[in-house]
Amino acid sequence: QVQLAESGGGLVQTGGSLTLSCVVSGRTFSSGGTGWFRQAPGKERQFVAFISWSGRSLNYAESVKGRFTISRDNAKNTVYLQMNSLNSEDTAVYYCAAAKDYYGTIRSRYRYWGQGTQVTVSS
Repeated sequence: QVQLAESGGGLVQTGGSLTLSCVVSGRTFSSGGTGWFRQAPGKERQFVAFISWSGRSLNYAESVKGRFTISRDNAKNTVYLQMNSLNSEDTAVYYCAAAKDYYGTIRSRYRYWGQGTQVTVSS
């Protein structure tokens, strides 16, 4: 029903910036939105940020608040995650996911997932 594809990952030095993109295709939901999650080696996948389909509702994890910005351009069917002041704790595989009738942070509420894009922050 819904397909998501992340891109924009790569290698960046501590303090640098990177912007990820997520193209959403297929049938979208009437309510809910798109979230970004990340998973570092040896850790569980954790919530990063959320944006509703309309863009009017936003949510960020405390660990990235003030550094990351989520946005979307529905004309391009794309969700973005702008990441600033990156540090080693941000190293992970980043995934975008779609939720139906949900606006929160619980991983299991997101029904569709992309394949992920690797972000590596080095000193």
